[in-house]
Amino acid sequence: MAKVKKTPRPKAETPKGFRDYFGTEVTERSHMLSQIARVYHRYGFEALESSAVETVEALGKFLPDVDRPNEGVFAWQEDAEGDKPGDWLALRYDLTAPLARVYAQHRNDLPTPYRRYAMGPVWRNEKPGPGRFRQFYQCDADTVGTSSMAADAEICAMLADCLEEVGIPRGDYAVRVNNRKVLNGVLEVIDHNHVLDRDAILRTIDKFDKVGADGVRELLTTGRRDASGAFIDGVNLHENQADVVLAFLTAKSEHPAKTLSNLRYAVGQSPVGAEGVDELEQIAELLAGQNYNPGRIDIDPSVVRGLGYYTGPVFEAELTFEILDEKGRKRQFGSVSGGGRYDGLVKRFTGQEVPAVGVSIGVDRLLAALHAKGRIGGKEAGPIVVTVMDRDRMADYMAIVAELRNAGLRAEVYLGNPKNFGNQLKYADKRQSPAAVIVGPDEWNAKVVQVKDLILGAKIAENATLEEWKERPSQYEVPRDQLVAKLREILAANGLG
Repeated sequence: MAKVKKTPRPKAETPKGFRDYFGTEVTERSHMLSQIARVYHRYGFEALESSAVETVEALGKFLPDVDRPNEGVFAWQEDAEGDKPGDWLALRYDLTAPLARVYAQHRNDLPTPYRRYAMGPVWRNEKPGPGRFRQFYQCDADTVGTSSMAADAEICAMLADCLEEVGIPRGDYAVRVNNRKVLNGVLEVIDHNHVLDRDAILRTIDKFDKVGADGVRELLTTGRRDASGAFIDGVNLHENQADVVLAFLTAKSEHPAKTLSNLRYAVGQSPVGAEGVDELEQIAELLAGQNYNPGRIDIDPSVVRGLGYYTGPVFEAELTFEILDEKGRKRQFGSVSGGGRYDGLVKRFTGQEVPAVGVSIGVDRLLAALHAKGRIGGKEAGPIVVTVMDRDRMADYMAIVAELRNAGLRAEVYLGNPKNFGNQLKYADKRQSPAAVIVGPDEWNAKVVQVKDLILGAKIAENATLEEWKERPSQYEVPRDQLVAKLREILAANGLG
């Protein structure tokens, strides 16, 4: 008789590009999201939780094709093997595309403008890399249905407030504002006959923060040799055309009025360029009226990321403090948020252009920044552990833990095998417990409890002699009715009160 082949066990590992989050990581993120949500709510934005799954048609950006129908997203077709295959569905790749669908679907029931915020995971079917995962969190706020620059200025102010709310002080961040219309004006000046490869020019401009003004000039004209020695072909603009682009990219001055003046020079007689400068001027005036001064929020033409997507103002929050990279070199932390005006997105559904502006905060990037600044981090204190000396009295131990919880203290009863008391304390250490409650037969009879300060005990054991250890006890006997008070005293002494 043939031997039955065993079914192989599944591998206990996360899929490539995904990761698991434990204890402190989850609570740190939840706390930060609640802080940001408070700011959004204070500004009058309403929460929205849309479906994690959309039709690929609604997502729009990654439409299915014959060769690879799920490019860019995690997609599948309903009843793909049936006689009448259904819709292509996909996990959302951001929170903005679902908003456009929600607004188009429910616009008759929603106020105009509609102000919403949304927080949650998104998924990208892209090649993962160091620090780049296929699932990550976004934290968005958008206003749909108004073309007023007051909405754009409000988003910028709210972004600054969010950074300060989570612990990034003034001086450690800058919100920088640009406008796609200004760039369109620059392109009109150098290419009024529409003969140039504008996409190539945009891609070159997008490298400004990497190669600087001289590098962009080379790439706009004859080309340049990169650090590896490879030659990169240029766009073949004339020097005077490159001058206009560089005048736009380097227009920023310490004084906003001078920056705006430089931009007016760069866009020349272009109507759309002048409109973009006017919008930036309105935003600057509205922010100044709320005391969001330069240094916190700046007009900065070097912000070029996303200009291919946005239709008007575009903004980015950059953290300006230095950190050490993996090679020990100093570098600025960089961008943690971006947004702008996207007036064409809802039109896909309605056929009518609907103005909209929004911002997205990169949750994981912002958490990494807070760790780098030492604002968060370290191990989170676990629950107080009530040990079990007599399993027949489990109801009494549960009564103790219920009393602690009712007093607002985080606590649990040890639920493993109580025979080995040492294992109970090892468990408490592994749980990062600040204290353990010990009640045996003698304590029950005397109506007292033993309370062990585990944090102090660990500190004493680290470097104390036997004599010092005896002089600095970390275990206390207290009357049963004083248990809560003693635990609060221990928590306060360890900075956990």
